[in-house]
Amino acid sequence: MSQSAEEPKSLLRRLLRRPDDLPQPPEPTAAPASEPAVSASPVRPSPPESGTPPAPILPNVRSTQSAPAAQSAATLQERLRAELALEKLRQKTARVSAEFASGKINRAQFLALYAHYNEKRIIIERLLERNPDTQAWQSVANSGQTSFLRAHFASRVLSYAIYFHDSTQPLIAEGQPFLPEDIAFKILMAIRIVRRTHQTLSAQRKQVDENHWAVFIPAEFTTAIVMFWLEPSTRQIVLVQDLHQDFERANRTLLTRSVRTAEHYVFPHRALFEETL
Repeated sequence: MSQSAEEPKSLLRRLLRRPDDLPQPPEPTAAPASEPAVSASPVRPSPPESGTPPAPILPNVRSTQSAPAAQSAATLQERLRAELALEKLRQKTARVSAEFASGKINRAQFLALYAHYNEKRIIIERLLERNPDTQAWQSVANSGQTSFLRAHFASRVLSYAIYFHDSTQPLIAEGQPFLPEDIAFKILMAIRIVRRTHQTLSAQRKQVDENHWAVFIPAEFTTAIVMFWLEPSTRQIVLVQDLHQDFERANRTLLTRSVRTAEHYVFPHRALFEETL
């Protein structure tokens, strides 16, 4: 066998015996896992590193809307309070009307109280009409003079006198002033005439002058005449009528005997000066 024919075999044997001597192909370089491969460009800059984007800036809704909303709510509450005050004044005028109708107060008290409440109502309504946001109505609604008006215009007893039906001289007369004699005489004569056909007469009132009123109460044996400062209320008239009926009831025996001495009688009318009317 020639050397040329064996040369490949001997070369093969050598290669088999020395595998480490074989040339190895270069291993490919792996790209970093965390960074994607981006081709460099001289014109386009590299993109910024990815991260958490900042939170968007929102408008301050509370600062721009809370103040007007709160102001609107306060204005509404104030208007509701004003309307409530007006409703209370309406109720008070209705109550005064009912008091007058039931005889609890006299005409002067009614006119003074009703005018007072009605004036306050008109002022508040005008204030709100000019400026719905005003608070000036509060001082008007809170001002109180009703106790003064009730006391100032209240009627009170000044005097009383009791007459037998057949006499123009009083059995008793207490207080000051009394009804003038000429007016008392006319009233007593009129009652004497009416009693001829009417056994029972109701109490009557008569204005004497600007400030004085007289109430006369005919009963079975006597007539009582009571003088008042200002016009008495219906309740006051009923009171003096009840007192005079109690007088005749308590002194019936003396009245039947026509006793004309006041010291023997009891007079419930004296309670009129102790009673707050």
